Amino acid sequence: MTRSANLGFPRIGLHRELKKAQESYWKGDIDATALHAVAEDLRARHWMLQRDAGIEVIPSNDFAFYDHVLDTSVLVGAIPPRFSGIADADELYFAMARGTTTAPAMEMTKWFDTNYHFIVPELHKDQTFALDAAKPLAHYNEAKALGIETRPVIVGPVTFLSLAKAKDPGLDPLDLIDELIPVYADLLAQLAAAGAEWVQVDEPVLVLDLSPKQKAAFSRAYELLGAAGPKLMLTTYFGALLDNAELAAGLPVAGLHIDLVRAPEQLDAVLAALPEDKVLSAGVVDGRNIWRTNLDAAFGLVARAWDRGGPDRLQIAPSCSLLHTPVDLDGETNLDAELKSWLAFAKQKLDEVTTLTLAQKQGRGAAKAAFEASAAAVASYKASPRIHKAAVKARSAERIAFGRSSPFSSRRDKQRQKFNLPAYPTTTIGSFPQTRDVREARAAFKKGMLDQAGYDAFLEAETEKTIRIQEQLDIDVLVHGEFERNDMVEYFGEQLDGFAFTKNGWVQSYGSRCVKPPVIFGDVSRPAPMTVRWSAFAASLTDRPMKGMLTGPVTILQWSFVRVDQPRSETCRQIGLAIRDEVLDLETAGIGIIQIDEPALREGLPLRQRDWNAYLRWAVDCFRLTASGVAEETQIHTHMCYAEFNDIMPAIAEMDADVISVETSRSDMELLEAFRNFKYPNEIGPGVWDIHSPRVPGEGHMIALMKKAAEGIPADQLWVNPDCGLKTRGWPEVTASLENLVKTAKALRA
Repeated sequence: MTRSANLGFPRIGLHRELKKAQESYWKGDIDATALHAVAEDLRARHWMLQRDAGIEVIPSNDFAFYDHVLDTSVLVGAIPPRFSGIADADELYFAMARGTTTAPAMEMTKWFDTNYHFIVPELHKDQTFALDAAKPLAHYNEAKALGIETRPVIVGPVTFLSLAKAKDPGLDPLDLIDELIPVYADLLAQLAAAGAEWVQVDEPVLVLDLSPKQKAAFSRAYELLGAAGPKLMLTTYFGALLDNAELAAGLPVAGLHIDLVRAPEQLDAVLAALPEDKVLSAGVVDGRNIWRTNLDAAFGLVARAWDRGGPDRLQIAPSCSLLHTPVDLDGETNLDAELKSWLAFAKQKLDEVTTLTLAQKQGRGAAKAAFEASAAAVASYKASPRIHKAAVKARSAERIAFGRSSPFSSRRDKQRQKFNLPAYPTTTIGSFPQTRDVREARAAFKKGMLDQAGYDAFLEAETEKTIRIQEQLDIDVLVHGEFERNDMVEYFGEQLDGFAFTKNGWVQSYGSRCVKPPVIFGDVSRPAPMTVRWSAFAASLTDRPMKGMLTGPVTILQWSFVRVDQPRSETCRQIGLAIRDEVLDLETAGIGIIQIDEPALREGLPLRQRDWNAYLRWAVDCFRLTASGVAEETQIHTHMCYAEFNDIMPAIAEMDADVISVETSRSDMELLEAFRNFKYPNEIGPGVWDIHSPRVPGEGHMIALMKKAAEGIPADQLWVNPDCGLKTRGWPEVTASLENLVKTAKALRA
C-alpha cells in the first residue's frame, strides 16, 4: 500500500530547548549528561509526534547537536589532525565545530541554496576512514525501545565527498571514494543487523551539474552499497534531476525520492526512467517554506505517480527534510485567523502528508474536509486585498537607473579626501554584544514593563558606551552597535509593509544559532525611515565616521519565507526600492558611509549553472538599485560571509560596492583567492577574526592573515575587520580581539 513518509524533523524543539541546553553546556552550567538528556527527550517527543500524526516511515539519525554533515565526518572518522588529541567525544565534536584556543574551527558554508550552514569536511591525501556507528545505531535503538520502527538517515558518500575540501594540493576528495565505500558498507550492515529494513541515503548533489568523476563515483559506490544489507531510499531534493534522472533511477537501490515542489516538471521523466520494481517517494509537501499545501495540485502529482507504479510502489512525503521549517503553527496565537489559515509548519505538514496518503488509499472523499479547507485557503489568499498594492506595483514598474553615477576610481578619490582614513583602515561589521541586559530590556519593553522613553534611554546609553569603547580602541570607522535590533532581517521586516511575524517560528541556521524568518505575504513598501534615528544619534556622539547599517534586498528575500504567487525577482525589487529610500534618508541625515549587507547573494544562486545568469542579473540589479541615488562621496560597503565566490566574481564586481568585507579567517584566507585571481578592483576587508569561534586571535595571527591577503591584493585596497557581526560574543573577548585587530593595522602601516 501507499505509505506516508517523512525525511527529517526540526531538531531544536518548539521553544529552542536544544539551543538553550547547548549554550548552557558550553558555558559549563550543565554537564554532558544533562545535555544528552535534553536531546533524548526531544528525539522521543518528535518521534511520537510523527507517529501520532500517522506517518508510517519515520526517520532516525536526522538529529544532530550541531550539523548532520559534521556528524558524518565523525561517523567516517574524518577528524582533522589538529583535533586528534581530544579524547572526549563531546569535546571533540564541538571543538571541530567551534574551535579551541589553539585549533581553529572547521570551515562553515551554506547547505546548497538554503540558509542552513554545514561544517565542511576536511580531507588529506593520506586520509584513512574508520567507522564510528555509535550515534545512528543508538538513535535507531532509542526509537525501537519506544515501539517506533524508523528509517535511519545518512548523508550519502558522493555528496559527502563532493562537499568536502581537500587540504592537500592536487587532491580531489572524490579520489577517496574507494577508501570510503567500505566504511559505508559496514555501517549499512550494522544497521541491518540491528533490524533496520530501510535506510535513507541523502544524495542531494544529484540535482547539480555532475562531473564525469561524480557520475562514476555514484556507480562505484552503489554497486556495493546496494547489496550491503537494508533497502536504500536514495533521496534527492532542492531541484530537478534533469540529465541525472537515468543515473539516479538506474542505481541498485530500492527507492528514489524526488522533490516535486521545487521541480514538479521532472515527474514524467523520472517515471519513465524508474524501473517498475522500485519505490518512488513523491515529495509533494514543501519542506522549505511555510505556505499551506494546495492539496488539489499535490494530489494530481500523487495520482500520476500512482498510475505508473500502483499502490505498492509509492510513498508520499515532504519535498525535503522539515529541518528548514518551524515546528508547530498551533502556538502562533499572535497571527490573525486569515493569515494563519494560509500557513503550515512542520507538524501541519505531517498532517498534509497523511491526508494525501489517506486520499490516495481510500479516495478523496475520505479526506473531504481537509481538501475543502485547503481550497478555501488558496482562494482566500488570491482574493485578499492585503496581498496586492497598486501603488507598490506601479513604482516597481518605473524605470530607475541602476548603479552609481561615476566609476569607482573617481569615487575613491573623493571619498579619500572626505574621510582621510589611514592605510589599512579598521572597522567592524555592525553589531556589538547583545548582552543579557540588552535582551532583558528588549523583553521588558515588548511586555510593556518598560515604556518607550525608558527603553530609548537604555539604548542610547548602550550606544554611547559602545562608541566610547571603539574610540578608546582607536577604530577608524565606527558602528552604533545595533542594540535596537533583534535580527538583521527581522528588524527591517517589522518596519516594512507586506511582512508578518511569528512568535515561535524558529529554524536552525547553524549549531545553536536559530533565526525566526519573517513571512513575506504581500507587496513590500517602506512606510517610514527605519534606521535613521539611531545612526544619526550615534553620529552626533563622535567626530569619527559612522557607518549606517542596512540589510540588502537579496538577503532579506533569502532569509524570509517568501510568497510564491509572483516571481522572487519582483519581490526582491520591491524590497530594493524600500532599502533605496532608507539609503537616501541616511545620506540626507549626514551618514557618509552606508553598509548594505548581502551575505545571501551567493546562497540564492540556482543549483544549475544554466539558471545562473538570469538570477544574477536581477539580484545584482536589486543591490545596485539600493545605492543608485547617492553622491560620489558617499561610501557604500557590503558584507558577505560563508560562501564560495569563485563562480560569481564578475557579479560581485558588478555590484560595485566601494568596500566589500568577506569571511576568510576560517579558510586561512583561501576564500580570498577568488578576489586575487579576478583582480577585484574595489576595496576589500578580509575577515581576520572568526567571531563564531570562542577564541581571542592574537596580533601575530592576524598579521599573518593580512600578509597572506596582501600577496595578491594591493595594500591600498585592504581594510582590517572581523569576519562578521559581534552580537553573539561577550565584551571581554570583543575588546581583547579588537585591540589586537587595531594593533595589527598599525603594525601593517608601519
